[in-house]
Amino acid sequence: METKPLSQGVQAHPHNVADGQPPTLRVGVVMRREPVSGPMARWQPWRWALADVQVLQAPPGIACTPWPAEWQTGAAVPLEPEAGAAPGVQHWGYAPLNVALHPQDAEGYLLNVTAPAPCFWVLWREPETDDGLAQPLIVTLSYHDAGRWLDAQERVDQVAAPVALVRWLADYAQRHHQPEPKRRARPASFRPLTDRFGQPARISTGTPRGAAGGGAG
Repeated sequence: METKPLSQGVQAHPHNVADGQPPTLRVGVVMRREPVSGPMARWQPWRWALADVQVLQAPPGIACTPWPAEWQTGAAVPLEPEAGAAPGVQHWGYAPLNVALHPQDAEGYLLNVTAPAPCFWVLWREPETDDGLAQPLIVTLSYHDAGRWLDAQERVDQVAAPVALVRWLADYAQRHHQPEPKRRARPASFRPLTDRFGQPARISTGTPRGAAGGGAG
């Protein structure tokens, strides 16, 4: 099988957003397959890992990686190994995957860009057979998306996002973020009463049992 070189240059692509449509990035995911050594290799010959997410199309000002059109089929494409890669290590490219931004998820983007290491998150699946290929399914920039996937026990890995993209994402998130309105504090008179053990307190308006009902006759 002929291998394709891993793209090295950068190229700007125009990005026009249709009216009423959220901005969408196009990316390529690079997965790394490396041989497993030692006793574990008897039942797991390969180990897969997320290697990179390359921006293929983005708003002006964000550098994009040229990815030949014939690669952009969604199928895995073998890439030439990087210089200095260990023997047996292989890289596979997958493109294109879309990353659509939604104004309703501005908080999720803000949580990403304000983290120590803003990133792409990739949800991907292990191959079903030893000679199969890993399959990246979804790429997101939303902290909320990644959290939901992890809660669902999905395989999710991350890779650093380019600085220029992070700046653009921060601007987008700040323009669309709508903080939740502060709720009015509940008056103390409406708070349930509890005893010293934290249990609901009983309130009685009747005469306490055993109380004197008048003078002794």
